[in-house]
Amino acid sequence: MTEKTQAIQQGWLTDARRLPSPHYDKRPNRQDISLLIIHYISLPPEEFGGHYIDDFFQGKLNPAQHPYFEEIATLRVSAHCLINRQGEITQYVNFDDRAWHAGVSQFEGREKCNDFSIGIELEGSNQQPFTEAQYHALVKLTKTVMASYPQITLQRIVGHCDVAPGRKIDPGQYFDWQAYRQALQR
Repeated sequence: MTEKTQAIQQGWLTDARRLPSPHYDKRPNRQDISLLIIHYISLPPEEFGGHYIDDFFQGKLNPAQHPYFEEIATLRVSAHCLINRQGEITQYVNFDDRAWHAGVSQFEGREKCNDFSIGIELEGSNQQPFTEAQYHALVKLTKTVMASYPQITLQRIVGHCDVAPGRKIDPGQYFDWQAYRQALQR
């Protein structure tokens, strides 16, 4: 069985679940997409599955459903994509637009990384490894993104921790950078 080809058309993945977020805006320069930032997220913390991440990125998180949600329900946050524990991809923001994933950030002396980056969230935490299905989907997605946005090179793929040190730790201690980078070179 051959694997389905993944492509990007007009900023959207052709084979991903699409759930548009209202939390985005236009990039200052669409020709400047040159960084990929990897994150992790779980809602509630350390719990996987369900619709809470979708709700959060869509501004629909119900604060009454979990005490932690009371703290974050009013935040306006999004990522371009989420890869869940089964390796399924949901795209929330068109790659040509600016998702709100990096916050206060800096890369190579340049601030406001959201302006020139693509943000990919992995459903996970800093307490356990990511799944093989997630790595497989992330490698495939990364290669697709790099083909469509050639300014994103291997050296311009980083973790949230790299652009917001001291504030963020994701993708965390269990993210296997070596295996991920090796797979990107195959």
